[in-house]
Amino acid sequence: MARIAGVDLPRQKRIDIGLTYIYGIGRSTSSEILNQIGIDPSIKTDDLSGEDINQIRKIIDGEYKVEGELRTEISMNIKRLMDLGCYRGLRHRRSLPVHGQRTSTNARTRKGPRRAAVKKKGGAKKK
Repeated sequence: MARIAGVDLPRQKRIDIGLTYIYGIGRSTSSEILNQIGIDPSIKTDDLSGEDINQIRKIIDGEYKVEGELRTEISMNIKRLMDLGCYRGLRHRRSLPVHGQRTSTNARTRKGPRRAAVKKKGGAKKK
């Protein structure tokens, strides 16, 4: 089993798909890496030689931010926005949508499950 950047790649998938299991590598980056090395993208992950895996590992470590390093950079960027107090930072702080989506309906992923509305008691009014 190929292990690159701390991630076990799936055995029976094509290598161009398998590389996308690494956080920070998508389809285009995956094909770019394979073209650089000259590996056929249709080869299964199991069929790669140790030398091929080392070449992929070397390119990913040298040229791309992936996994933990990328996650910390993204979280630091969000923290910076929140500390600045800019509009995007305030939206992050309140866990509301950041990119201009409507919130009167929808936005349930960011806002979480609906809370029951608080109803006032409908007793008789005193005069």
